[in-house]
Amino acid sequence: MRRKAVVILPGYADHSIERAGLAPFGLSVDELDWNGDRAAMADGVRDAEIVFVRDVPLDASVIAAMERCRGIVRYGVGVDTIDLVAARSRGIVVTRVPNYGAEVEVADHTLALFLAVRRRIVSRDRDVRKGAWLVGQAEPIARIAGSTAGMIGFGRIGQAVAHRLRSFGVRRFLVHDPYLKPEGLPADATLVDLARLAQESDLVTLHAPATAENRHIIDAAFLARVKPGAILVNTGRGPLINEQDLAAALKDGRLLGAGIDVFETEPPLRSPLLAAPNVVLSDHAAWYSEATVENLQRGALEQAVQILETGTASERVN
Repeated sequence: MRRKAVVILPGYADHSIERAGLAPFGLSVDELDWNGDRAAMADGVRDAEIVFVRDVPLDASVIAAMERCRGIVRYGVGVDTIDLVAARSRGIVVTRVPNYGAEVEVADHTLALFLAVRRRIVSRDRDVRKGAWLVGQAEPIARIAGSTAGMIGFGRIGQAVAHRLRSFGVRRFLVHDPYLKPEGLPADATLVDLARLAQESDLVTLHAPATAENRHIIDAAFLARVKPGAILVNTGRGPLINEQDLAAALKDGRLLGAGIDVFETEPPLRSPLLAAPNVVLSDHAAWYSEATVENLQRGALEQAVQILETGTASERVN
């Protein structure tokens, strides 16, 4: 039987890195286009020894079909879309690629969304194309320098965002992160609860993983406390926000605007944010650059090779 690894599509434009790296082990690399048919996915991974997956959920039924699998390698950090218990019960290593340099791109994208909302870039572009001119005073724009940023999650990405915001004159950072202690923060950052973060922040940015505990951490109660004129940016995980509540807060003016890169359901065909005012949207693209894709694929290959050579991996999560 032909030995193989499988990339569950959508993957990336080219998988020559994985093919070259697994060839010495006698594995070919197939790209599995399952066309939305879970049964076809299960059949396609049945005899794969390594399964590479990006954002497609792998539930217990698909994992149960993996008769020869030694490892599932997630292109990225989060593994909340993979049934870890089902994989462990079948002796399948689940691993990931946490350090592929995406904090650079995600931090840049966070700032891009914030600036697009704060400086009203998208609405200005639309208005100018319609013939409008000198509309600045009709839509006030607050100065960024001297403002306060609220950071929900302050790991590598949150800290990279803070570094960029300092160059715009943001003077203090209110941090909500259960994994940090006060002595681990820079001098201009303070650990606070969500209520204070909402009440005092001019910008709220989300950089936390999606967990059962923080699902809908941004909800009607949080939004009722937000500082008037605040902006919210999410380049973390979609389930952190109750989209109905956020859309309502935008429509009634409690928030000035929002920049959203991730959604509860992707693509967000029925998201209420599509019709909300002063929202800049992107397509879960904050992590992307050609450099991060190459780093991600090389990191995924390294994890696969470790599984083939040793039966485990340095970034194993189960």
